[in-house]
Amino acid sequence: MKYNQTTLNKLEDILGESLYTVRYERGTFQSGWCLLEAKKVVVLNKFLQIEGRINILLELIPQLNVEFDKLTLESQKLYNQVLSDRLLTA
Repeated sequence: MKYNQTTLNKLEDILGESLYTVRYERGTFQSGWCLLEAKKVVVLNKFLQIEGRINILLELIPQLNVEFDKLTLESQKLYNQVLSDRLLTA
């Protein structure tokens, strides 16, 4: 997987299609992110570089309640890839 803006946008699309909001804010996040589960908001540290943002989303997406049926075909393929990569590294 390439670490570029296009990949970041596609990962954000997975969250957006699952009705999560992704925000980039300034804050003192220990791990670079914060999850407000009840409001379906993912807050990432805005000072992270693209590679850091992608790595956090790759780590976070398998933990979220993503509604697979609501994803577009392209997002479904990427979601499956994220899940399978996560299983290989676990």
